[in-house]
Amino acid sequence: MNGKIEVEKIFQKFLDKKLKYLSNKNGFLGIDNKFNFKEKVVIIPFGLEKTVSYGSGTKNGPKEIIKASHQVELFDEELNKEPYRTIGIKTLRPFPIKKKIEAAVEQLSDINKEIISNKKFPLVFGGEHSITPGAIKPFTEKYDEIVLLHFDAHADLREEYNGEKFSHASAIKRCLDFNNVKVVSFGIRNLSKFEMEFYENNRKRIKIFWGKDKVNWKLDDLEKFFKNKNVYITFDVDGFDASIMPATGTPEPGGLLWEEVLPIIKSVCQISNVVGVDINELAPIKNFDSYNFLVAKLAYKILSYIFEFKR
Repeated sequence: MNGKIEVEKIFQKFLDKKLKYLSNKNGFLGIDNKFNFKEKVVIIPFGLEKTVSYGSGTKNGPKEIIKASHQVELFDEELNKEPYRTIGIKTLRPFPIKKKIEAAVEQLSDINKEIISNKKFPLVFGGEHSITPGAIKPFTEKYDEIVLLHFDAHADLREEYNGEKFSHASAIKRCLDFNNVKVVSFGIRNLSKFEMEFYENNRKRIKIFWGKDKVNWKLDDLEKFFKNKNVYITFDVDGFDASIMPATGTPEPGGLLWEEVLPIIKSVCQISNVVGVDINELAPIKNFDSYNFLVAKLAYKILSYIFEFKR
C-alpha cells in the first residue's frame, strides 16, 4: 500500500513539473490572482493549424479566446451563481506544438491523458478540428463507450482530404477509428457523396441532426442517445450560422444560433456524464472581437452546465 502511495506522489510531481499554468489573471476568464482554488478544469491552448483548406488563422484561436474571456461576466443569471468559484479553472501556459500533424495529435493525446489521470477535466481550445481524435483517445482507453456530441457545419467523415488522413475534414472519421465511439452530430449541412454513403452504411454508430431540419428537432430524443452515457463534446464553431460566426475557415449559411445550441448542451449535461470538451476552428478576424467573445462565453457556459449537473 505504501509503495502505491509513493508511486502516486512521484507521478504527481511529474505532472506538476510538466503542467505549467498561467496566472489566474492571464488565464481563461482573467480571474483576480487573489482568488485561490484547487483546479478541477484545465484549459489547453492548442493552436494546431496544418490542414486548413480555405481560410486560415486557427492557430490564433486559443489566445484570442482567452483574451476575450476576460470580458465575460462571471455571474450566470440562469444558474444564479458565479460558476467559476466552485469549478476551479486553470490555463496551461502556451507550449510548442509538434510540427508533423500526426505527432501533434499524439502530443495532445498525451496531455489529456496526464490531465485525466490527475482526475481533472480537460477543455481544449483549437486550432483546427484535427485535434479531436487526439483529444478523445485517452477517454476511449478509459471508458467502454464514448458518445461524441458533435456540433459542426460539416460531417468530417472523409477518409482523407488532399492526401492527409488527419485532415480537419476527416476529424470525426478518425474518431470513429476507435471502435467504442459513437457520434451524434448537430447542424450538419455540407458533406460529400462519400461521406453520405459512409453515414448511410454506419447508422448504428452515427446519428445526424441535419441543419435543414432544426425546426423539427425534439430534445426528448436526446435521452435515447445520451442517457447515462459518457460524453465528449466537440464544437466546431462553423456549426454556428455564418451570420453570427464568420470568423472560421469554412463558414456555412443555414447554421445554428446561440439560443438553439444551449438547450441541447444543457439537456445532455443533465442526463449524461460529460468527460471532456474541445472547441475548435475559430479563425479570429482583426478588430472583430465579438466573435472571439462568443466562443469564450460558449466555453464558460458549457463548463457551467457540466459542473452544475455533474454526478
